[in-house]
Parts: sequence; structure tokens; C-alpha cells
Amino acid sequence: MEVLRTPDECFENLPGFDFEPHYLQVDDTEGGELRVHYLDEGPRDAAETVLMLHGEPSWCYLYRKMIPLVTRAGHRVIAPDLPGFGRSDKPAHREDYTYQRHVDWMQSVLDQLELNNITLVCQDWGGLIGLRLVAANPERFARVVAGNTMLPNGEHHPGDAFLKWRQFSQDTPNFPVGKIVQSGAATELPAEVIAAYDAPFPDESYKEGARQFPVLVPITPDDPAAAPNKRAWETLMQWDKPFLTAFSDQDPITAGGEQVLRKLIPGAADQPHTTIENGGHFLQEDQGEALADVTLNLIQRS
Repeated sequence: MEVLRTPDECFENLPGFDFEPHYLQVDDTEGGELRVHYLDEGPRDAAETVLMLHGEPSWCYLYRKMIPLVTRAGHRVIAPDLPGFGRSDKPAHREDYTYQRHVDWMQSVLDQLELNNITLVCQDWGGLIGLRLVAANPERFARVVAGNTMLPNGEHHPGDAFLKWRQFSQDTPNFPVGKIVQSGAATELPAEVIAAYDAPFPDESYKEGARQFPVLVPITPDDPAAAPNKRAWETLMQWDKPFLTAFSDQDPITAGGEQVLRKLIPGAADQPHTTIENGGHFLQEDQGEALADVTLNLIQRS
């Protein structure tokens, strides 16, 4: 597998991002390895580990406002960059990106770091991948905080807003990552923050994963990910550990998805689900402190 690696200097002096990088190797499924970057903050022997999974086309920079608040409470935070994003290696060809590979690569992160008693915080593709991990490893997860995400199985219309986004992602000659994050935020982002979202992608050749992710979402029953996601739902519909939704109030892509999660997952019953105000699709960017508070309160209660 041909792989690109963003030069380290691209990540120098990013605003609000004074975290030490960590790396591990995962099997690329073609006889080689990919380097995966992750943040590992807080005490290594903490009783609680909070796994923060980002989505498309962001990277772990998205969680920079939340991490200090969670570690200050005494918890460990693991925030990986999905391959193709952030400081992780970027397969050079679009066909190298599959839904299953990303689940397997993040499974390898869990296994290599020997993570247990995990609180999953997930948004966008962080949920599409993270909820698959919960279903595959229910004993390793203690609770879930889901914001602006879902686990589609191809049997329901994905919504016009998503289809419009998917079409844009395929048609635009330049994939403007920072501007995309800005368009999915409810607040005006400083130019240097927009630049930080662009940092992993020195040119268009680094964006094959970012372009491919929208078409990997299963929107038809014959999609390769539809059957695995259905099997994951069989486990999730028996999940009775705490499951909390914290969707924002200004996200047309996932609006209404929280109702499905609350209805189908037993652990969502009697939880203090919340709507985070003044938040767009990237609610961690708009209201990271509020999402951190929701997460800490759930850990404290359960």
C-alpha cells in the first residue's frame, strides 16, 4: 500500500494544541503497516479511560478544548487520528479506504493499548466506527456519549443534507478541509484554527481518505458495510450500560438521529439526554466545554 505521511513541521505552533504525539503501527492488510497517531493525556493508571473518536474531515485537533477538562478530572484520554487524517499515515489511493479497514485499524489501537473501562465519545464517523467497536467489544466499554452521529445500515434514507454533502465531496476540484469544518460549525472560527484543520493536508494528494469517506457511508442495503452494521445493531439493541446522546441544535446532517439511538438502545433509557445549544455539526469545536461537562457528569453518575 502506497502511503503519504504529513511532514511534522505542518503541525508546529497550532493554536490550543500543546499535546505530545504518540504513535503505533497497525496492519495495513496488504503485508505492510500504517503509522497511527494518537494523543494519550492524563494518568496512565486512571480508573476511567475516555476514547475520543473524530469524524470527517477533521482530526484529533477537534477535541483540544475537551481534553484538558477531562484529564483535570483525573481521567485518561486517548484520541487517535484515523488513517488518512491528522498525523496518521494517509493511504495514497481511494480504494485503500474501506469502512471495515477503519474498524479493524481502531480495533488494533484498542488491543495494543489494552484499553478497558472505556467511555466512548464519538461524533460523525467517530460513531460509525466507534459504535462498531462497542458492539465487537461490549465488555471493554463502560458507557457511550454520542453526539451528531449514527450507525446506518442502508435501509433508511440518509437525508437530503447528507446527499448534498456527499455530492459536493465528489464534485469539488479542491477539497477545502478547513472551510468545510467552518461551514459545519455554528461559530466563526479564527483563521489560524481553520488553518489547523488544513494542516494535515499539504496538497490534494493527501486528501484521498477525506474524499472517500462520504461514499463509504452505507445508504443502500447492498453496501458492503450494511450487513456488518446490522450485526452490530443486534448487540447494541441489548446494550444496557449507560448510553447518552448529546446532539447539537444546529446540525442538519444528523438531526433526528438521537431519537433512533434513544429508542433502540436499552442503556439510553432514563439517561439525561441533552441538546447542546449553539452547536453545529462539529459541536466539539463550537461547544467543546459543554460536551466535556456532559461526559464528566455521566462518568460521575455511573
